[in-house]
Formats: sequence, structure tokens, C-alpha cells
Amino acid sequence: MAHSGNAAAYFIDRHLEEGRGSKTAFREADGEQRSLTYAELADQTARFGGALLAHGVRREERVAMIVRDQLEFPVVFWGAIKAGAIPVPLNTLLSASIYEDILKDSRASILVVSEQLWDVVKPAVEGNTFLRAVVVIGTTPDGTESYTDFVKGAEQVEACEANEDEMAFWLYSSGSTGTPKGVRHVHSSLKATADTFGAQVLGIKEDDTVFSVAKMFFAYGLGNAMSFPLAVGASTVIFGGRPTPDAVFEIMARERPTIFCGVPTLYAALVAAQEKAGGAPDHCIRLCTSAGEALPREVGERWERLWKAQIVDGVGSTEMLHIFLSNAPGDIVYGTSGKAVPGYEVRLVDEHDEDVGVGDVGELLVRGPSAADGYWNRRHKSRSTFEGHWTRTGDKYELTAEGRYVYCGRTDDMFKVSGIWVSPFEVEQALVEHPAVLEAAVVPWADDKGLEKPKAYVVLKEGNACEAAGDLKEFVKEKIGMWKYPRWVDFVDELPKTATGKIQRFKLREGAQ
Repeated sequence: MAHSGNAAAYFIDRHLEEGRGSKTAFREADGEQRSLTYAELADQTARFGGALLAHGVRREERVAMIVRDQLEFPVVFWGAIKAGAIPVPLNTLLSASIYEDILKDSRASILVVSEQLWDVVKPAVEGNTFLRAVVVIGTTPDGTESYTDFVKGAEQVEACEANEDEMAFWLYSSGSTGTPKGVRHVHSSLKATADTFGAQVLGIKEDDTVFSVAKMFFAYGLGNAMSFPLAVGASTVIFGGRPTPDAVFEIMARERPTIFCGVPTLYAALVAAQEKAGGAPDHCIRLCTSAGEALPREVGERWERLWKAQIVDGVGSTEMLHIFLSNAPGDIVYGTSGKAVPGYEVRLVDEHDEDVGVGDVGELLVRGPSAADGYWNRRHKSRSTFEGHWTRTGDKYELTAEGRYVYCGRTDDMFKVSGIWVSPFEVEQALVEHPAVLEAAVVPWADDKGLEKPKAYVVLKEGNACEAAGDLKEFVKEKIGMWKYPRWVDFVDELPKTATGKIQRFKLREGAQ
């Protein structure tokens, strides 16, 4: 079979030619613990692609997915790509009103939904004039079509010829504020992330088993659980449930993954649970990755002591599809985001777009092969984010003398105290080094003279009585300096977060005014 630029031909069909047909591609860690071999994946994606064509779906029409991490996710995603349609995986934790907006914005003609999510999704599809079919995986409610019936008897399609610069799929950016934006990615971007971070930083191999707690609907999880393992013929453990520490430990012990992909808030919870239990858990993990937010130094160091496995902390974005700035195995400095991933270039600029020097703070710009083709129907936003070859990240960083990048916060999270820039993240890092603190978020708050100072919201570890706020203030003063300490400390049960685990500081700022 001649390989076109269609990503599905490379990531799936190639493995049959190379003799991996009987190897497990995906297995579920929950429910019936079903699994799919590479041959079954090729077969089912070809059939799903055929079902789309049988339902009149034309090239470049959008197929929206509100699908949990389960075997049908890769089948629908790659099946749509085989047929030349555009899969649009959506965050499974949104509200009906946001689903309604996205379904209208994308003009998806087919929607595939997991039965567990139907109650939330149902009001979002009423009155939608673009949808020709709503396909439900599992028990099928009235007015919808069952996934089984949708694919039954469909002819299998080969991966259609596609240009590598052609649109392959969209992701809607979670965005810490505002309505999600449709980020359009081309066929070659998937392979570009596998050839760079997957091959040259992670070093994923055919005999690896990956367990990504980060779900497949967002860019980081899509790379971890699909692009990287499928690029080398590895296996992926998928888990549709909520990743509590107990659930994660149980899956590690039973499924024996070798690569674990998480987010900082989960690593903090796992470390706290493990320290409480005492001793290292039962696992055979050789390497971990973290993204979504910068990993606090303290969490990384404590994890490595307990697990004897490094966490490769990196930075990616929906716009760049995966990680482009990262620490690397054997070259990890916790508390930094490392260096540019091979294949990418980064630079730091001030408000006049001039490069900043070592030790100064600037906005991070990135250039590389996986940049999106722009936002859907957001021309002004596309032009201000994608500037020629460079993509603006909206993240502030500092470059150290050693050539590593240190995260300072989102551009809109930074604030000045006594005329000096303060990074909320630096104050949060200092707070989580206190033995009683599990998580912290810092925002600007006006004092009685109207001047901005840091205010901290702190979640304490289970079983820790409320530490006096004064102790924490003194602790931070000693760690990072007099003017940076939080003038106010509020103890809270939890911090507001996006579905992907990012702390929503804007909600705290709004609540703080």
C-alpha cells in the first residue's frame, strides 16, 4: 500500500506491514478491560471511516467527539482521519452551554458521545441544525443512533490520499479564560511531535507501555496516549475514570506501565498519599512526564526520591500540539522547564518584541514543525498569536545563565510589587515547600492604599491542622525575599481548576476584588 500524507496510514496501517498486527495497541484499565490489537485497530478505524461515508459525511466535515478515554476514542479519531473527515475531540468535563457553543461553532455534522456523558450533552444538541446524526456509545437514548448500529455492515475504507499540509483534526483550547477556540492542526503535525519530543526526549520504544492520566481529548494526552506509542508500535493503558491516587496506584501495580504521564496537581497528590503510606509503591515505571503547568521543584524532588524515576517536566500548548520546551532524562533541574526540544526554537521578548537578556523576564515565543494552522473563525486572534513562523505562548519566562528556562506565570498573571515584577508561580513554589502545604495559588490583591501585593490561597495536606498564616509568611520571606511574601493567606479546601488541572487564577482574582 502506497503511503499518502494521511496520518492514519503512518500511525496505524504501517504496523500491519511491519508485522505488529497481533500486538496490543490499547487496553482499558477500567470497565470490562477490553483491548485492541493493531490489526483490530486498523480494521475498526477503516470500518468507522466507511460508516461516516455511508452517512454522507464529506471530506473536511467535522466529527465532534465527547468521548471518555475508552477503546472507541482512537477508533473514532483515526477512523475520521482515514475518511478525510476532521475529528474534533472535546473536553469531557464541560457544561451543556459550552458544548452547545462549540457544536455550533464547529458546525459538526456527526457527534459521537459516551453514554455516561449524555445527560450533560443532551440539551446542547437540541435545536442544532448542523448535526445529521448523534451516535451514542453504549445504551442509546431516544433520538440518537447506537454506535454499534452506526458501524454495522459498513464497508472498510483505506486511508484517503491526503496532503501533509491538509487539515487533519481540531482541538478546542481549554484556555484559562474566555470561550474555547478551535485550533486547527494538519496531518504532518502528529508525526512532527512523535519525531521530536516522543523520539528524542521521551525515547519511547516498541516494548514500552504508556499510562497517561492526562486524557486523550487534550493535546498533551493525545500525544502521550496515541501519537507517541502508535509511532513506535508500543501499547497504551487507557483509563476513563477519575485519577484518584488509589486508582492510579492500583493500575500501576496491575498493568505494569513503563512510562507514566501526569500533571503537577496529580503528582502532588500522589506524593502526599505515598508519603502518608510510607515507602515506594509497586510499579515498574522507568520515566514520567509532566505538563499543563510548571512542576514545583519540591514535588519533583520528593517524587524521584520515592519512585526512583525522573519526571521530565515540559511545556506545550494546544497551539503547538505537544511539548516544545523540556527537561530531558539525565538532564533534569526541577523547578525549571529545561531547554528547547530538538526541532524547536524558543526566544524571550519584551513588550516591544526585543529579545531579553539572561536573568530578565520575557514572553516565550516558539517556532517548530507542529504549530497549528490558526484558529477557526478567529482571524484577529490568529494573527496576534501566529506571527509568521513564530507562535506567541502568553507565558512569561526567565532565561538562566545555564541556558534553562524558568516559568514565571501567564502574561496576565504577573504583577508588580514596589515596581518589581513578581511571579505568582515563584511564591507558590516557596509555599509548597512548607511541609504542611499541598497546593497554593497566588494572585495580586490591593492593600488599603490601592497598591498590589501577593495574596495566597493555600490547601493544606490531609491531617495538617491550620498553620498560622504568619508562619507561612515568614517561611516565604526566608525562601525568596522580603517583598515577595504573601501579605494575606487564606486557607481553602480546594483551588478552582480547568478540566486539565490548570489552576484558574483569574477566578481567584475575581473573587479577590
